Amino acid sequence: MSRRAAGRGAALALAALLTSCGDDDYRTIRNLGSRGTTLVCFGDSLTQGVGAGPGEDFPSLVAAALPIRVVNAGVAGESTADGVRRLERDILSQDPRLVLVFFGGNDFLRRVPREETRRNLEAMVERIQGAGAMVILVGFKAGLLTDETGPLYEAVARGRGVLYIPNALAGILDEPRLKSDAVHPNGTGYRRLADRLLAELGPLLKAADRARGRAGG
Repeated sequence: MSRRAAGRGAALALAALLTSCGDDDYRTIRNLGSRGTTLVCFGDSLTQGVGAGPGEDFPSLVAAALPIRVVNAGVAGESTADGVRRLERDILSQDPRLVLVFFGGNDFLRRVPREETRRNLEAMVERIQGAGAMVILVGFKAGLLTDETGPLYEAVARGRGVLYIPNALAGILDEPRLKSDAVHPNGTGYRRLADRLLAELGPLLKAADRARGRAGG
């Protein structure tokens, strides 16, 4: 074998290894081969896009970057309990392939007990996965001295086969030029949030496409 052929073979072997390792990163994600058709962004005002102009909310920015139908199912002012109540009507009716769950800010502001928030998040995840879709759980840091939400969200994700994106608002809500008010980003802030989410969404969907192809074959 020539040196060039050997080098090409090594490169192909490395590419195969990297592809395999990439898929291994998602081996714990439930419903990776989901046959759904829609990415549903499910949350409160941060998902709806309060503070953004038309087309500047993060679901719109995600939709422009990914080859999948995206639904913005954000409703301002909602708690996790509100989300559970409208899950069937607004989420499961959309033939979801992947649901991005971004709730909890209003629970924190209203001092909802953390265990109640956890039960609601687990109820959402269980019902979405029961419908055959994948889940991404988006976390945020709440509390001045300690992180009162991160460990809770991480525990839910770890126990339920969910991809977890921690502290998605880091560097946004503590930066005045990225905010429209005390608790909402402006258009530039939502762009930063969308980029952060896309860095996780893109690789996950590629791995999911491969899993769906293998299941179909």
